[in-house]
Amino acid sequence: MAKKIRYNNIDNVSTDKKLKEFRQWREERRRKIKDYSYVVPSVPPRLSYLAENRLETTITWIGHSTFFIQYEGMNIITDPIWARRLGFEKRLGEPGMSLQDVPPIDMILISHSHYDHLHIASIRKLYGAGTTIVVPVGLKRKMVRKGFRSCVEMHWWQELTIGNIKLSFVPTQHWTRRTPFDTNTSHWGGFILEPAQPEKHPSEGGARRELPPNLYFAGDSGYFPGFKEIGRRFKIHIALMPIGAYEPEWFMTSQHVNPEEAMQAFVDVGAETMIPMHYGTFRLADDTAREALDRMEEARKSHGISQERVRVLSYGETLVVKPEARTVEQ
Repeated sequence: MAKKIRYNNIDNVSTDKKLKEFRQWREERRRKIKDYSYVVPSVPPRLSYLAENRLETTITWIGHSTFFIQYEGMNIITDPIWARRLGFEKRLGEPGMSLQDVPPIDMILISHSHYDHLHIASIRKLYGAGTTIVVPVGLKRKMVRKGFRSCVEMHWWQELTIGNIKLSFVPTQHWTRRTPFDTNTSHWGGFILEPAQPEKHPSEGGARRELPPNLYFAGDSGYFPGFKEIGRRFKIHIALMPIGAYEPEWFMTSQHVNPEEAMQAFVDVGAETMIPMHYGTFRLADDTAREALDRMEEARKSHGISQERVRVLSYGETLVVKPEARTVEQ
C-alpha cells in the first residue's frame, strides 16, 4: 500500500495540538462568561434577481464561509454548509438562502476538507449535471468516491480556466482532518477569481474595458507571510476574509486569524474592499460575533481604512459589484 502524502504549511509551520492543550482550553471555556445575545442580522434574499442574473457580479453571504457568487456568467458556491448542527453545536443563524432557492450551480469551490467547509449533504443538493467541484490537491479521490465525478484538484499557485473564469489556488496557513487517519492528506488554500477573457468585455478605443473585480476567497488561515506574496502576485479588488474562531488565541493563532490579523491580511493582499466571514454562524471557538466585529472595526480605524472599504453583510444580503474601466494588456 502506497504511503499517504502529507501536506505542510509554508515554512512547515505546525498546527498540531497536544491533548494537554485541548484540556487546558476546555477548562478555560468552563470559566468564561460570554454574551451570545447578538445575532448576525438576516435580510430576505433577492431570489428573482439572482435567478435571472447572468451579467452582473454579485456576492451573497449564506453564512460562515459560504457565499453564493455570480461571476462572468457563472453561479458559484464557496465552502457550502447548510447544516443545522456541527457536531454538538447548533447553527446560530439561519442560512441566508435556503438550499431549494439556490439557482443552478456551475462551480463549487472547496478551500479544505474540515466539516465546516466541506459538508457532503449540502454538496449533494447543489451538485448537478453542469457542476464542477474544485478542491485542493489530495481531495479529488474522496470526492469522486462520494459520486462527484466532475471534480478537479489544484496545487498552490496553479491556474486553470473554467468557463470565462481564470481560477488560481493560493496558499493559506491551516490543516485538514476528517477522520483520525487522514490528517493533512489533502491540502488547503484560497482562490482568486479573474476574468479569463478580458478582451471579450466592452471597451472604448480598444484600451480600457469594463471588467468585473478580481475576487479573493481566503478560505481559513492563520496569519502568515503568504498574504503579502499573494498581494505581490495578484491585483485583488474584493477580499472575502475570515475574522472569527480565534479565541483562545494561544491555541488558535497558527490556524485562525484574529480580527486585527485579518485586517492586516487585507492590507497585505492590497485589496480595495473587504467582506468579513467565518464568524457568527457556528460556535467553533470562544469568541462571539459581536467581539469579532468590534475588534475588526477598531483595527480598521487604527489602519486608517475608510469605512466604505469594509462591507459587513447580513445573512442573505447581496452585494452587486459594478464593473470598472481598466486597462487590459494586449
